[in-house]
Amino acid sequence: MFCRHFCFFSLCLLLPTQRRCSLGHVSNTASLPGFENLTTGYNKYLRPYFGGEPVQIAMSLDIASISSISESDMDYTATIYLRQRWTDPRLVFHGNKSFTLDARLVELLWVPDTYIVESKKSFLHDVTMGNRLIRLFSNGTILYALRITTTVACNMDLSKYPMDTQTCRLQLESWGYDENDVIFTWLRGNDSVHGIEKLRLSQYTVERYYTLISKTQQETGSYPRLILQFELRRNVLYFILETYVPSTLLVMLSWVSFWITLDSVPARTCIGVTTVLSMTTLMIGSRSSLSKTNCFVKAIDVYLGICFSFIFGALVEYAVAHYSSSQKCAAKTPQEGPSNELTKDMEEVNIANILTCYRRNISFTSIEISSDNVNCNDLTMKTHEKIKRVLRNKMHRIIGYFTIQNPSNVDHYSKLLFPLFFMLANVFYWAYYLYF
Repeated sequence: MFCRHFCFFSLCLLLPTQRRCSLGHVSNTASLPGFENLTTGYNKYLRPYFGGEPVQIAMSLDIASISSISESDMDYTATIYLRQRWTDPRLVFHGNKSFTLDARLVELLWVPDTYIVESKKSFLHDVTMGNRLIRLFSNGTILYALRITTTVACNMDLSKYPMDTQTCRLQLESWGYDENDVIFTWLRGNDSVHGIEKLRLSQYTVERYYTLISKTQQETGSYPRLILQFELRRNVLYFILETYVPSTLLVMLSWVSFWITLDSVPARTCIGVTTVLSMTTLMIGSRSSLSKTNCFVKAIDVYLGICFSFIFGALVEYAVAHYSSSQKCAAKTPQEGPSNELTKDMEEVNIANILTCYRRNISFTSIEISSDNVNCNDLTMKTHEKIKRVLRNKMHRIIGYFTIQNPSNVDHYSKLLFPLFFMLANVFYWAYYLYF
C-alpha cells in the first residue's frame, strides 16, 4: 500500500508544469488564470489599448484619518485608501471569478502614474508588508489599492481666525500620461468618497465635501485631474473659553477702579498696571500657536486690541482725574511765606512806578509836543505787547474749555461711558465676523 502511494506522487512530480495532480485526477490549468500564462508576451511598459483609445481609470477614496491641520505651515496630514480600477484586455481569462494576487506582482503589471498634487511629503505603509492590493477579474479589470499617508498644502485665509472656515483640497493627477492616454473619473461621483463624514477633529468640523473633475494645462499637454474639496469650520468654543472670556473679564476688572476714590493712589494704580500686564500676556499667548511670519490681522487680534485699548484707557482716565484733582487742590490752597513777601514787594514797586509816571506827566505838560519828540519804536513795542496780551487771553480761554472743573465727574461719567462703548464695540465685532 505504501509503495503504491509513493509511486503515485512520484508520477505527479515528473509531469510537466502545465499539468497538476490531485488526489483523484490530473487537471489542465487552462480553466484557471495562471499568472505565468497571462503574462506571456505581456509588456508592462505599454499601457492598455496602446496606440488606440485612452484608458478609463475610475477612482474611489476612503479617508481613514486627518491627523493634523497646521495653520503655521498651512497644510494638513491625512491617511487615505486610494483605489483605482481600469480594464486591461491582455489579462482576460475564462470564468466568473476574481483573484487577489500577491502585491509584489504589481511590478509585473502596468499601473497608472497617479500622484497627489501639492503634496509636501507622502509615504506608503509597509508594515508588516507593503499595504497594496492587486485583484484581477475575469474581464481584465484590475483593482489596485494603496494605503497612503500624505501631507498636502492648504492655502488658508486666517483673517477671521478663530471664526474662520477653511477650504482644502485633495487632488489626484496623472504625471506622465495626458488626456489622450488616460481619462480619470470618479467611480460613483460624491459617493466615491467615504469616511470623511465620520471624522472627529480636535478644532474643526467637516461642513461639506464634493468631488470635481478637471484638467490642468501644462507645457507638455493637458492632464486629467480629480479633486476632492472639503470645507472645515473651526470650533470657536475653545477660543471663547481660552481667550475671549478672560480678556472680557480683565476689561471689567479695570472698571473697578472707577468706584475707588481718587485719593487711593496705590489701589487704583495697582489695578490698572495689573490688568495691562495680564492683557499683554494674554495677547502674546494667543499668537504663540501661529507662525511669527504670519502677517494676517486676525479677528482674535482685533478683539484683544479692543480690550487692551479699554484697559489702557481706564489707566489713563485715573491719571487725568488725579492730575486735575491735585491741580484744583493746589489752586485753593492760600500762598504763604516767601510768596506773600514777593507779592508785597511787587505791589510797592507798582505804586512807585505809578507815582513816577504821574510826576513825569506833570513836568511835560508845559513842554510843546512836536513830531520830533515822538519815538516810533515805543509805539511798535506797545502794539506788540497788545497783540501778545490778546493771544495770551485767547489761549487761556481755549485751555479753560478743556480744563476739568470737577475731577470727581471724570469717574462718574467713566462708569457709564466705558461699559456702553465696550458693549457697542462687541456688537459691531461679532456682527461683522459672524455674518459678513
